[in-house]
Amino acid sequence: MAVLDWVVIAGYFVVMVLIGLYAKSKISDASDFYVAGGKLPAWLVGISHHMSGYSAAVFVGYAALAYTTGFAVYVWWALSITVACSIGAWLFAPRWPRLRRKLGIISPLEYLATRFNVPTEQLLAWSGALLKVFDVAAKWVASAILLQVFAGLPMVWGILVVGGVTMVYSTIGGIWADVLTDLGQFIIQFIAAIAMLLIVLVKLGGISSLWTMWDQLPSGHALPFNDDLTLWFFLAYCVISTLSYNGGTWNLAMRMISTADGAAARRSMIFSGVLYLIWPLVLFVPMWAAPIFLPDLADPEQSYALLAQQLLPAGLIGLVLAGMFSHTMAMTASDANAISSVVVRDIIPVLRRDRGFLPERSELFMARLTTFLFITLSMGIALTADSFGGVLGLLIAWFGALVGPIAIPMLLGLLPAFRRSGSAAAITSWAVGLVIFALNKYVLAGPIAELGTATEQTLTVTAPVVSSIIVFIAYGFLRPAHSAQVDELVESLNHDDPAPGPADAATQEATR
Repeated sequence: MAVLDWVVIAGYFVVMVLIGLYAKSKISDASDFYVAGGKLPAWLVGISHHMSGYSAAVFVGYAALAYTTGFAVYVWWALSITVACSIGAWLFAPRWPRLRRKLGIISPLEYLATRFNVPTEQLLAWSGALLKVFDVAAKWVASAILLQVFAGLPMVWGILVVGGVTMVYSTIGGIWADVLTDLGQFIIQFIAAIAMLLIVLVKLGGISSLWTMWDQLPSGHALPFNDDLTLWFFLAYCVISTLSYNGGTWNLAMRMISTADGAAARRSMIFSGVLYLIWPLVLFVPMWAAPIFLPDLADPEQSYALLAQQLLPAGLIGLVLAGMFSHTMAMTASDANAISSVVVRDIIPVLRRDRGFLPERSELFMARLTTFLFITLSMGIALTADSFGGVLGLLIAWFGALVGPIAIPMLLGLLPAFRRSGSAAAITSWAVGLVIFALNKYVLAGPIAELGTATEQTLTVTAPVVSSIIVFIAYGFLRPAHSAQVDELVESLNHDDPAPGPADAATQEATR
């Protein structure tokens, strides 16, 4: 990297810290810290929701898939999320801010104490929060790898720099810092990606290369489904993405909770879906064209980085690198915000003698402290990743297995159609999902592998989630739970109230 590239990177880090300092002025209590008091504008939430779905994996793992399979990576990844956002805009997104207005929630799991009971809330909170720290640690490692490849920066320093900057702005600025840095990262990515696209098109002969370059690529690269990215794998990811992008991934639920009302949340989700439909096409064109510039590449995961180094001038390389690892910073910062909210609003109150929430001033202090501790712990794990051996990968795999079973009670519990599925249904569906995952991974791995890679991937991804869905729904029919309080709650989420009632903020604490 040239000196100008380093200047760009340093400038980016300085801007992130300044954004955190600016965001601090908007925070007076824990509600402001976690959900901006419900005051985030819909367009900003839409961009933040979109950007929170990216990480360094897009420019490494997905770039490799674009290199080896072509257009199918867009169909599998971007279109599946577009479908998820379309479903969510209609079904799930509007219900999150209505929960805040109804119950005063500032954590995505907080309403589960009312919808099911406190033990269910605690089971999902502890199981998700404890493993999430390892998932975030892996993201720090991925960012550090990018810095090492581009700039030769040692892994330890890469983790400390990226994690340290993220810690500063997310700890002091809360969700305001998260969404404003998402906006900054979107602008950076926009400039860098457009520059990359234009240079590639010029090298290939102009705009017409968008449809002529496919003749120079391997057979099948223009197909919507290719190699292991089959139609069934796409449909499986539509299910997973619907659960994840509508709140199963907690930080994305926080975005929706932070909007003013259901109508604003719906606009945010539609905007994010439109971005997923259009923007990945811009990002993927250079990745699709990479085999033309870099034929017979031994490691396709390096394709985007090598292409950037080959084609971009000094300064723009730094901008592309900032855009690449800034996605991971965005995800980890929002993850830290969400996990902190679960700890402060779901876990700590149950450990207190009076089972009540912390006082307002103490709650804001604990919000910042738990955010700081979560990032510190995840960085510590990332710094010692080698000593974990295969354990780190194992824990990350189990976190992936937990996402679906945790998301199902969270999301289906919002819908009136499943009001009869109570706490027993939620806990049983969670347990069944984990058992099915364990069976697939450790008992039936051999027979499943014989069915082929594509079938193996589809079963591994969908079997735990589909099993959990079936159990949750069936339990409600076979052993229905009846609660007037639950009936009233889920019905109230179908529409926006004109204004929250004076007692709404105290309702959640009264149920503990």
